[in-house]
Amino acid sequence: MRPLTAAQAVAAAVVIARLARGRRRLPALRPHPAAGVTISVVVPARDEAARIGPCLRAVLADPAVVEVIVVDDGSRDGTAEVAAGLGATVVTAEPLPGGWVGKQWALRQGVAAAGGEVVVTLDADARPTPGLFGALAAALERYDLVSAGPRFVCDGVLEQALHASMLATLVYRFGPVGPARPPPPHRVVANGQCMAFHRARMTEVDGFAQIHDRMTDDVALARCLARRGWSVGFLDAGGLLEVDMHDSVGELWREWGRSLPLRDVTGPGWQAADLAVIWLTGALPVLRLAAGRPTGLDVALLAVRVLLAGALRGSYREPGAGLLLSPLLDPASAFRLTQATLRPVRTWRGRTYPDVSGGARPARPGRSAAR
Repeated sequence: MRPLTAAQAVAAAVVIARLARGRRRLPALRPHPAAGVTISVVVPARDEAARIGPCLRAVLADPAVVEVIVVDDGSRDGTAEVAAGLGATVVTAEPLPGGWVGKQWALRQGVAAAGGEVVVTLDADARPTPGLFGALAAALERYDLVSAGPRFVCDGVLEQALHASMLATLVYRFGPVGPARPPPPHRVVANGQCMAFHRARMTEVDGFAQIHDRMTDDVALARCLARRGWSVGFLDAGGLLEVDMHDSVGELWREWGRSLPLRDVTGPGWQAADLAVIWLTGALPVLRLAAGRPTGLDVALLAVRVLLAGALRGSYREPGAGLLLSPLLDPASAFRLTQATLRPVRTWRGRTYPDVSGGARPARPGRSAAR
């Protein structure tokens, strides 16, 4: 057997084993009343005036939520005014200390200002529906940290195709959302668009300070806390939460492609292994098919990929032709993952942060940050 064929066969076995975990997935979150617990929602925001309105209207309309805190992180577009006008409590973030990434700094201050027993953090592009917050609070009876997998909103066939292709790279590397058996801490994943935890316990460990310099803040937090013995759950909330992540295909390529490699929370060995899996099982079969020379294993892998595209229908508000076309973009997604791994981007919303080596333990924040 040729080395490339042998490597592809091994990678295929790894992918099949990961996909098989989907047979033992935990059930999706269902609407649940927030009985006997107070819930605060914290939304970190920097230049989100154009998107934050639908998020806040939905949160403020939910009777389970006792307060909504928007942490305005130096916005220049009137985000604070929009949030205050809708009825949210606006906290003006203090100047960003050296070594911190803006989102973690904003979330730390939002948690400090919150009064609820449970804190749910939401990105400004999230669109929750009634029952989500009660369901998250109920899930905290089993877990210490919960993040929710949403249903995605895509504008057009090409955007959905590229998004689904990029999403498939996560499934191939980590398996489906909601695994019944938790992975080891160094392979835990989470979705920072919606996370929930008990405020007192997060304050006690100062969780956001632990990962203050990570661009991949959600996975960094989940892995950091899992190493400390926290039970971390990543649950399907597609029926209760939608997210409109990007405004164009170009933005999707730049921004989500930038973070998908999880470079600053993954060691070099795992980075290489993950890239090999994506190239051998996702990109190579498509490239060989385009060249008119697919092998039997390529055909089998393409069939698996088409089945995955069908399984991802529930991850989109309006699943369409983009899902079926998404396997054709797998070589492009593999290229973007490789590019972002080798040439990481540390710029976000007008700020540039120093590079952090993959998988390294976060440095302790400086004295100026410990407020």
